[in-house]
Amino acid sequence: MASLEELKTTRLHKLELLKQAGMDPYPAEVPRDHCLADARKNFAENEKSGTTVNLAGRIMAIRGQGAIMFVVLEDGKSTFQAVFKKDVLEPKLFELFTSAVDIGDLLSVSGTFFKTNKGEESILVTGWTMAAKSLLPLPEKWHGITDPDERLRKRYLDFIMEPESRDLFRKRAKFWDVSREFFKKRDFLEVETPTLEVTTGGAEARPFVTHHNDYDMDVFLRISVGELWQKRLMAAGFPKTFEIGRAYRNEGTSPEHAQEFTNLEFYWSYADYRDGMKLVQELYRTIAKEVFGTTKFDVKGHSFDLADEWKEIDYSAEIKKQTGVDIAAASEKDMMKALADLKVTYDGSNRERLIDSLWKHCRKNISGPAFLVNHPAIIGPLAKAIPGTESVQMFQVLLAGSEIGKGYSELNDPIDQRTRFEAQQKLLEGGDKEAMMPDYEFVEMLEHGMPPTCGFGFGDRLFATLAGKPLRETQLFPLMRPKK
Repeated sequence: MASLEELKTTRLHKLELLKQAGMDPYPAEVPRDHCLADARKNFAENEKSGTTVNLAGRIMAIRGQGAIMFVVLEDGKSTFQAVFKKDVLEPKLFELFTSAVDIGDLLSVSGTFFKTNKGEESILVTGWTMAAKSLLPLPEKWHGITDPDERLRKRYLDFIMEPESRDLFRKRAKFWDVSREFFKKRDFLEVETPTLEVTTGGAEARPFVTHHNDYDMDVFLRISVGELWQKRLMAAGFPKTFEIGRAYRNEGTSPEHAQEFTNLEFYWSYADYRDGMKLVQELYRTIAKEVFGTTKFDVKGHSFDLADEWKEIDYSAEIKKQTGVDIAAASEKDMMKALADLKVTYDGSNRERLIDSLWKHCRKNISGPAFLVNHPAIIGPLAKAIPGTESVQMFQVLLAGSEIGKGYSELNDPIDQRTRFEAQQKLLEGGDKEAMMPDYEFVEMLEHGMPPTCGFGFGDRLFATLAGKPLRETQLFPLMRPKK
């Protein structure tokens, strides 16, 4: 079997044959007046009229020999058969095709439509030109790219060989289109907020750090999609806003986590977390129906129907039910022992991290759809307290053992917010790299007054879950380590 270098050498020779024949192997433009899907759609009309048509696409298959060749062209949306006959095509062009063209080349063909003896809709080629000569072969048709990392690294080959991979990203685009339209129909204003921040607000995660040369200071890539900025807009008199954008977290990679991802966050003044729960339930059902055509899903060993009633699960009660730990009364030592007994690996020994680790163990057993509610205040430093309790007005969507979106009644008490930021600062000083950075300019905004507000965020993880794919597979070009 020839090596890759030997195959490339052969194709370089064919490149020279094209040049010697006076054909540019990489022209700026080629004749093309129909995409292949339109060629199929308008086949009968063009066949009847005998009109000369120009088509273009990548060669995915060549069969036949001698006086007739059958070629399958593909352009990303459809395929079409081109038939090369020695007694129809100019002899020099026919010989050049047989000697210089390979599977994987991009070709433009001219001719008239007809049906073969087997009834296949085809174009009878009367002329052709190279659109781009391929110097490397495509992966073997039946096996494709078997190495998962290589498939993500050379995503373009994955898309060429696996049309369903392309379909996934058309569906992903529709996912965001449907989401955007959902909020626009409800009078939410789409906004853009900074991606470079002096402090990272709106989530608890380790940020990426970079340096601003002009201001000579370090800044951070945002870890949420404008949470503290959009709440400033609430104070400014914008009643409803949303943003779809990229967020960055300098953390581990898993089927549910990536360092760069797309999120949507919305903020709604004079609404609380209960209003948000109703809107989110409607949103998720709309996405499921319009993007996936169903509300029923089987994912990661879980089955759920978004059309069912969404039950509410109490944060502390569920942990006690599954682990026997009463997080309100248990000491840090008690929780560490429980986690060790459960064989749960955890990062950090402060109370917030231990409680969060217990919950993450429990959530794997919940299929949903459900809302997680009554979080301890330490878990929701930006959420308004539930009067008379130690819990906050926060909710998370639970699907297939994962948290798929989080929202709350936003804390608008500047004194309470300052106290919670100070608690987060102590966590940071104690070595908790995921604790929230205090933003005292945000507190100053609250001192001017922000109306009662509900905020919520969700993103790529929802699409990946409903699609039944690991998160990285739903990103066009996920970050990969360079090859050594």
